[in-house]
Amino acid sequence: MSPDTTPLPRPATAVDAAANSYTDRLLELDPGFATELGRLGHESEYRDFSPAGLEAAADAARHALAELNGLAPEDAVDRTTLHAMRERLGLAVELHETGWPLADLNNIASPAQEIRAIFDLMPTATLTHWEHLAARLANVPAAIDGYIASLRAGAGRGLIAARRQVTTVIEQSERHAASDGFFLTLARDAALDFPSADSTSVSSSEHDAGTSLPAELTSALLANAELARTGYGALVAFLREELLPVAPEADAVGRERYALASRTFLGSAVDLEETYAWGVAELDRVIAEQQAVAQQLKPGASITEAKELLNDDPARMLHGTAALTQWMQKLSDTAMAELAGAQFDIPEIMRKLECRIAPTHDGGIYYTGPSEDFSRPGRMWWSVPEGEDTFSTWAETTTVYHEGVPGHHLQVSTATYQAGLLNDWRRNVCWVSGHGEGWALYAERLMDTLGYLSDPGDRMGMLDGQRMRAARVVFDIGVHLGLQIPAQWGTGTWTAESGFEFLKANLDISPGQLEFEFNRYLGWPGQAPSYKIGQRLWEEIRDARAARDGDAFSLRDFHTKALNLGSVGLDTLKMALLED
Repeated sequence: MSPDTTPLPRPATAVDAAANSYTDRLLELDPGFATELGRLGHESEYRDFSPAGLEAAADAARHALAELNGLAPEDAVDRTTLHAMRERLGLAVELHETGWPLADLNNIASPAQEIRAIFDLMPTATLTHWEHLAARLANVPAAIDGYIASLRAGAGRGLIAARRQVTTVIEQSERHAASDGFFLTLARDAALDFPSADSTSVSSSEHDAGTSLPAELTSALLANAELARTGYGALVAFLREELLPVAPEADAVGRERYALASRTFLGSAVDLEETYAWGVAELDRVIAEQQAVAQQLKPGASITEAKELLNDDPARMLHGTAALTQWMQKLSDTAMAELAGAQFDIPEIMRKLECRIAPTHDGGIYYTGPSEDFSRPGRMWWSVPEGEDTFSTWAETTTVYHEGVPGHHLQVSTATYQAGLLNDWRRNVCWVSGHGEGWALYAERLMDTLGYLSDPGDRMGMLDGQRMRAARVVFDIGVHLGLQIPAQWGTGTWTAESGFEFLKANLDISPGQLEFEFNRYLGWPGQAPSYKIGQRLWEEIRDARAARDGDAFSLRDFHTKALNLGSVGLDTLKMALLED
């Protein structure tokens, strides 16, 4: 496919109709999802975070499953859709019936973050955009009330997040509820941000250039930001007064809940003990690779000494977030230009990726996909902890490839682009962490193979990332299942405390990032290992396909076929790529 070729439409089937119908129902239930896709009509609304809202979502999945059960595939695309939807929707219903979605609370991916984060994706280029934003600010309290109702219902059933997570979310919510927090800052800065530099949201002809926000709208923004701030204040009060006193001290979730979480993030049921043992061995292997690179940097140096050498190199240091943004953008643009056409099919419309500093300070680095029409491009966000203003390029080069090209941006935007091949559910709804994050980690190793990490410092950074992901397999499974600590890392069984020291030894990140990651793994079980386990399964599927095809195997063709599937569970990926 040439860079400017639009995919030929594939005739829609009954399976596609059922998938699209389910997607339409999800859009009705979740206006925030519509905002993510750039669809118009519900720009100020939130999904229902209450128990009734969770039940409605489960009912939608049950209805879709019943409809799919009466359908047969008409082609290979249908076969993949049926396999993927039955696995994903069946698991969603299974998870709902445990009741744990009522207790959804952690430091990174729960309604406590979702309710605020949607504002990051709302365009701000026109007066109408700001009106939508003001209206959504006014709806924050009702969204919070629904969320509190679910947490309260979960607590009534004995389903409560660990005390550590509750405490962390209290701290996050207090920042949002502060007079200098996100909401009031957003409203106060509105006049400065308009007309917005967010020119990707609308065409230049649609900008209200040369205008300013009317006084009435400015007042509404400030008043509604105060409502939003008050809403988060109510969440703080509930968490502190009702949930915290009954929250369990134990961080580990146990085998039964962990196995379900692992399936959720992988789309595959793995042998947890075997995977834990593999993670231990993989960590040892990556450390040995790092030791070899350390010798390249300075003969006789340890890994720590080699990193100190890299950190002391002025040529590898960035100062300030402006320099960080500029560096990310240049590196991303170079990879895009060189890989397009040579290694991957990247249509022109997919070739814009914006690198930005996130408006939060939690410590994460993440990607958000483009709108369906690509008017809002894919974006790489860096959430910089407060007080941090020095960054090492050797440590983060591989992160840019992970989040951008050939990582998440190539993966997500390819699925978005394939409107002529994939139904709405395949393009826009299905996201499986083991598939998506596994691909991004696979992409890091691929860039090493392609020579983009030939510099020993950059390769050390890639290996640091691989080491972190391998350590997370050991930590996550080990702590949540209470397994034996490997002899090289200690004695006895894992606890959160021993796990923290283990992470500290294997994750070369700032104290703020380390604390964030530690809490993330404890509060979001099964997600962190999905990166490395997903990479493992991607590589196994690739190698199996290469062995099957022999001399006819083409890595570029394999990648094209795989990416054109969209994000699916890893069992579905294996079926689609090995049983065709």
